[in-house]
Amino acid sequence: MVLSVITTKENDYSEGSLLVSSFHKIGLSTDESSKLRLLLASKSPRRREILDMMGLVGRYTVKPSPLNEEELQIELANKNFSPQEYARTLAERKAHAMGVLMGTAMPNSGEVTIIIGSDTIVDLDGTIMEKPKNEGDAFNMLRRLSGNVHQVHSGVAAYAVGAGLQNNEKLMFSFTDTARVKFATLTDDDIMAYIDTNEPFDKAGSYGIQGVGGQFGEYVWIVVLLITSANNASYSSSAVERMEGDFFTVMGLPMHRLSKELSLAIRSLSI
Repeated sequence: MVLSVITTKENDYSEGSLLVSSFHKIGLSTDESSKLRLLLASKSPRRREILDMMGLVGRYTVKPSPLNEEELQIELANKNFSPQEYARTLAERKAHAMGVLMGTAMPNSGEVTIIIGSDTIVDLDGTIMEKPKNEGDAFNMLRRLSGNVHQVHSGVAAYAVGAGLQNNEKLMFSFTDTARVKFATLTDDDIMAYIDTNEPFDKAGSYGIQGVGGQFGEYVWIVVLLITSANNASYSSSAVERMEGDFFTVMGLPMHRLSKELSLAIRSLSI
């Protein structure tokens, strides 16, 4: 299978190329009459929240990828991938698996669906941390992150699927965005108190920067304080001390980069 890939650099973005200037013009919608649709191949509520914050409320559908993530993680662990390549490959495979599933049922018309796949991992000195399997796993991850700087890599890929495309599909873009996070030093009591909130269990590295675990970070003070206040949550210790990069990359979907890449991809389609 031959895939066409669109690659972009920061200086390739023209003024007004953000997604919000594109989907209104081309009628991106979930309506059956729409020629262009957007599908998020993820069950993550945080990624849905980010798409909504991008102004896409009611303009996309959600269907988790049929890919067996555990099997794929084992497969990729046996390959010499960097953490960045690992995250991007997972995102590509998630989006592609959904594309294959949808491709068999695509109508013979000019309709196109753009499928977004994403995966987020925590990277501590080259060691990849995924979601914890249990309480002990979460405890060990958080203890290792305590007091240290780690990286968070969010891989994103988008496939366009439609009868008018070569082989009925096209890889529009894929990339990895990285942020650096400095954790405060946590006591064992701090870690157990956080685990008791049940927040760590569906998150890479066992913490959520947008929730209790990211509270009071220097770089994200206002954002997290607002979210924490809205959730009426409290926590006695700071987890994230400092962060460099896109807050939304750590949350699970790099909003700024995705917005620009998706806008360029939409403009490249002849619909």
